[in-house]
Amino acid sequence: MENRKMKFRIYNICQWKKEEEFLRQQHKAGWKFAHVNLIGCYYFNKCEPEDVIYQLDYNSDCTIDKTEYIQMFTDCGWEYLQDLFGYSYFRKPVSEMNGKEEEIFCDDASRLEMMKRVFRGRLRPLLVIFFLCLMPNIFVQLHNDTPGGHFLLILNFVLLALYLTIFLWFGIEYWKYRRTL
Repeated sequence: MENRKMKFRIYNICQWKKEEEFLRQQHKAGWKFAHVNLIGCYYFNKCEPEDVIYQLDYNSDCTIDKTEYIQMFTDCGWEYLQDLFGYSYFRKPVSEMNGKEEEIFCDDASRLEMMKRVFRGRLRPLLVIFFLCLMPNIFVQLHNDTPGGHFLLILNFVLLALYLTIFLWFGIEYWKYRRTL
């Protein structure tokens, strides 16, 4: 019988709740999260089925020492698992909670603050690239009549559509999340 398995999943920067729920369901089915890699391969080890809460915190600009940060969660009973793209992964069995499901965030303001950290850490660099590289390049390519210029213009418009999709997607997810608070 196989004691390890891998599942491929892709979650965008606003879908950490879906990712947490995916990890919880796997644990309930007897598959304990081991780690995830850069391309979205989630690795699990066989275990006894148990209800375990998984939580993610985005803290790429860690303002406090990493060991202090991890110790803060450990003191509250959360097991630190790994970091990936600024997200820290934690878990805690429901059986160790005081009769109700706990979260690493104690209030709505802290959850909203995490979303702001995601924006600063992930979207702000994209905005800089968008306005300082992509937009000027599009204006240059509009006036470029060379044979390769048309290809570059099309490529830049594809990138423009991709960037606008990312910004719109994050905006909608942020707005939906803010409405739930």
